[in-house]
Amino acid sequence: MTLNFKTLGLKQKIMSILIYAEYAEGKFKKVAFELASYAKKVAESLGTTVTAVTVNAGDVSELSKYGVDKVLKVNNDKLSGFTAKAYADVIKQAAQKENIKLILLSSTTDSIYLSSLVAVALEAGYASNVVGLPVSTSPFQVKRNAFSNKAFNITEIDTDVKVLGLAKNSYGIVETASTLTEEDFNPTIGDNDFGVKVESVEKVSGKVSIADADIVVSAGRGLKGPENWAMIEELASVLGAATACSKPVSDLGWRPHGEHVGQTGKPVATNLYIAIGISGAIQHIAGINSSKVKVVINSDPEAPFFKVADYGIVGDAFEIVPKLIEKFKAFKAHN
Repeated sequence: MTLNFKTLGLKQKIMSILIYAEYAEGKFKKVAFELASYAKKVAESLGTTVTAVTVNAGDVSELSKYGVDKVLKVNNDKLSGFTAKAYADVIKQAAQKENIKLILLSSTTDSIYLSSLVAVALEAGYASNVVGLPVSTSPFQVKRNAFSNKAFNITEIDTDVKVLGLAKNSYGIVETASTLTEEDFNPTIGDNDFGVKVESVEKVSGKVSIADADIVVSAGRGLKGPENWAMIEELASVLGAATACSKPVSDLGWRPHGEHVGQTGKPVATNLYIAIGISGAIQHIAGINSSKVKVVINSDPEAPFFKVADYGIVGDAFEIVPKLIEKFKAFKAHN
């Protein structure tokens, strides 16, 4: 469906589109570029521009590759640790400064916390898990994931200001070069924004993060113990993937809780999800169901995971995974 936004009379209402471009460890997160790409497409249809707000970011010029026209750069030592209320206040003030009516955020853990706070602060309607360009703008309607990604619904927002949360990996990254304007922005940050204080942040270094991974290799109790995780890490290394695990594995202490994926852990929407020795509890499947291709390796042919898998291998993981590693290494050596 091709929708001509200009014919719907919204060009005068939408001054610009605002995105919050997440930045961490000296670089923008992948979701920032997907969000910019999505915003640019909507902006082109509306005949308007894309403005990004950043917090304590370094070089922001990379955003211009994906269609951002203007960056409001916030640099404030008080914001060195993520605090949802303070960051939401920054985004609110940026939207008010630019008279913006459409704000886009991603679906990372941080932005999920932010979105509702931003919507309340701006008295805006909020739609989460958006998976496509607006279906209509008069009325304003978007398509969303629903029922733990088992269905879609069309949500209508009738407020003057609108906040959308884009589902991860639902739109993709598209390069559309633009001329970037940078502006220092100094919003008012009060003590009441810091009711929650960040004492420390523990991060895993030297590995692909689940949030940024295009491929995730995940394993469950079928691995029989933490001492057998070396082959999972080797397979992930060969594929340039992140490692993950099921809830029972993290509960047993075999793997860090930060690797637990699923409805009660970290939801993932990767291009490829490989599940090894995971039976497929409904909560786990719900949390990874947005992944585009799901491959399951399990010795039990009746494992529930096979019902939702795109590809399935029935067999012993301790025989199959080493063979996969060998084949992938040979493929990479010749390509």
